[in-house]
Amino acid sequence: MFLVTTNRIEGKPIIETLGLVRGNTIRARHIGRDFMAGLRTIVGGEIKEYTVMLDKARDQALERMVNQAEKLGANAIVGVRFTTSQTMSGAAEILAYGTAVRV
Repeated sequence: MFLVTTNRIEGKPIIETLGLVRGNTIRARHIGRDFMAGLRTIVGGEIKEYTVMLDKARDQALERMVNQAEKLGANAIVGVRFTTSQTMSGAAEILAYGTAVRV
């Protein structure tokens, strides 16, 4: 499966557009991570616990988007984008979306 942020894949003509596909996940903060993150805000630096959590969330959203595209018979997704929003205090949604195509 080709995943690109552009609207086309160089050297591969789009033969069929199958439609919008998306994948999302909602993740909540964890009290243990919050404690460690709080300590890091005092001394500065990357909050690795949240970096890892968000990386896993993006991977899961991408996987769900790809699964939806495969069900449509796609072999590529163009125009891939991510967005995030807070759903409630301490929880955020990661959404991956794009256009399923056959190249």
